[in-house]
Amino acid sequence: MKAGFISLGCAKNLVDTEVMLGILQKNDIELTPEPSEAEILIVNTCGFIKSAKEESITTVLNMAEYKTEGKCRSLIIAGCLGQRYKQELLDEIPEADAIVGTGAWHRIMEAVNETLQGKRVVLAGENEILYDENTPRITTTPDYSAYVKIAEGCDNRCAYCAIPMIRGHYRSRTIEDIKKEVERLVGRGVIEINLIAQDSTNYGHDLYGKPSLAALLKELVKVEKLKWVRILYSYPKYFTDELIELMATEDKICKYVDLPLQHADNEVLKHMNRVDTRESIEELLGKIRHRIPTVTVRSTFIVGFPGETDEQYQSLRTFLAEQRFDKVGIFTYSREEDTPAYAMTDQVSEEIMQERYHDLMSLQCKISEEINCALEGRTLEVLVEGRDMEQAAVSYGRSYREAPEVDGQIYIESDEDSKAGDVIRVKIVQGFTYDVVGEKLKDE
Repeated sequence: MKAGFISLGCAKNLVDTEVMLGILQKNDIELTPEPSEAEILIVNTCGFIKSAKEESITTVLNMAEYKTEGKCRSLIIAGCLGQRYKQELLDEIPEADAIVGTGAWHRIMEAVNETLQGKRVVLAGENEILYDENTPRITTTPDYSAYVKIAEGCDNRCAYCAIPMIRGHYRSRTIEDIKKEVERLVGRGVIEINLIAQDSTNYGHDLYGKPSLAALLKELVKVEKLKWVRILYSYPKYFTDELIELMATEDKICKYVDLPLQHADNEVLKHMNRVDTRESIEELLGKIRHRIPTVTVRSTFIVGFPGETDEQYQSLRTFLAEQRFDKVGIFTYSREEDTPAYAMTDQVSEEIMQERYHDLMSLQCKISEEINCALEGRTLEVLVEGRDMEQAAVSYGRSYREAPEVDGQIYIESDEDSKAGDVIRVKIVQGFTYDVVGEKLKDE
């Protein structure tokens, strides 16, 4: 029996895919990258915003064609979209045989067995489970890099966000369990660990009575042969002085701060149900940059939130111009049913949202290019990820400044022999908007 898997959405969803792959393999299901060869097809969907939901539905319908053109006997919709819409999906997509929500990934074999017997089932779960270091898992990332999910769910209740109703309340894995998983991954050759959660800086609050990300990091940096630990999805509220000091002094922790800020106007932040203010954000950024001068800061912002006026948008624009983030993701507001923002009456038109999006992107592109040009002459350690298909002496990779998948790359000239997973010293010679070009330094 062969199964094919398509994983959509964020890295957190990818980890769910990897544990489901592990469960399938443990039950003697052969995994195949060719959907035409699979008797079982599983799409792990994203249900976060409108565009992601549309991509998920399109992918499911594309896979449904293999029920007539291929060998597919079981088409399963897993993940966020399944958790959010459950029976509705089963009713409206007759080709789908099962729904497996985010709270039921551990029941994937139940879904497979039921559907192969001709049944149609919904397994949504109550979002109480967590994978642990004993859970079967097949990593799909390169051999040298892996994601580790340190917590699941979210308690922030931002007005625009459906994640708490999809993923449930915040719940952390123990420090001991996470460390064992990291040790096993590193023992297998992984040198970069990317810690993920809906809100990483809130890690451990539920278990230990206080934010405990720093305590976790102090244990992980003890793991021999681990090169980099990168923290993703760090909300400002619990970005403590202890965490800043640890990042500044511990070489294994990437000097990379990912702060999803979403806006910078206090009224908009209040309506978003965010606890931050512009002043508190500026104070935090100032502390981080003062203590870690070489830090790379990434953030995300939403334009067109209900009620956002021209003046409030300009406030956000000024903030970006002043703060000069290294990396920025910008999104237009997505109106999600069952969220407080959905019912707000002063929705911003799509035309205005697009104008603000393109204006802000244009500003940030200029800032990013200037920052990357300022890197010229600097030497960085680079984790090689591959080689240019057309130029034999050019490889590419990432430094501490670039997170996998979401940031740009460093193209390395005069590098004929580096392999994926090697860490080399590179002198930056040219910066562009998203990527930079460097030269491999000869061994001293």
